[in-house]
Amino acid sequence: MSESRVPSRRRYLVCEPRHFTVQYAINPWMHPDRPVDIDLARGQWAELIGAYRTHGHTVDTVEPVTGLPDMVFAANSALVLEGRVFGSFFHAPERRPESSAYDSWFKAAGYDVHRPESVCEGEGDLVPAGRWVLAGTGFRTTREAHREVQEFFGVPVISLQLVNPWFYHLDTALFVLDEGHDANIAYWPGAFSPGSREVLARLYPDAVLATREDALAFGLNSVSDGRHVFISPRAEELAARLARQGYVPVPVDLSEFHKAGGGIKCCTQEIR
Repeated sequence: MSESRVPSRRRYLVCEPRHFTVQYAINPWMHPDRPVDIDLARGQWAELIGAYRTHGHTVDTVEPVTGLPDMVFAANSALVLEGRVFGSFFHAPERRPESSAYDSWFKAAGYDVHRPESVCEGEGDLVPAGRWVLAGTGFRTTREAHREVQEFFGVPVISLQLVNPWFYHLDTALFVLDEGHDANIAYWPGAFSPGSREVLARLYPDAVLATREDALAFGLNSVSDGRHVFISPRAEELAARLARQGYVPVPVDLSEFHKAGGGIKCCTQEIR
């Protein structure tokens, strides 16, 4: 079945973890007293970039800024659709300077950047999924930001309520498998409120469901090009379920970044 899945070339924006560390705690994963192996982190990040390029994707890099250890999590910087950039306004004061650094990159690359009025953390909570944008709220991005996104792009936005603090961003609990109107997703129902679970079940009756264990292994913080799924190697059951649906799992270990609550998708901003 895997031969029927066709990958599409993607363009990703990333940030080298030159200054990565855990020096504050803004989610349950973060413990400043737990040391980060920066050499290991750099090696894992380089493996991810190598995997993207090996599979034909374009990778651009933004220069890291001293004092911004979470800047490596490029996904939180913006949502880019059809060449339009909706920037970020972080919930945590520690991360707010990241917005200007990413805005500068986008502007230098020729993009106009819309700065949100409400708290909005980019692709952390905004997931383009075919005909609409799935949008998480509950811990970071606000519903007011969802309305801003809909007005800016003119694309329907589906608000989803996150209820588990370990899954504080939508991209820790859900990712898109395919492009186009028939986009499908993988997700863990336990991260969502009852009403949001029902919405997802109605919109995606054929979704790939993850176990709690695979979700906690950052299996849903994955990136798919329509055929290859770059995924945490610890999410074994989810990888097997994806393979049965014709996808090709590409394991990439970003375990050092789990100490800050991030993984593969967190480190990857897609430029559409």
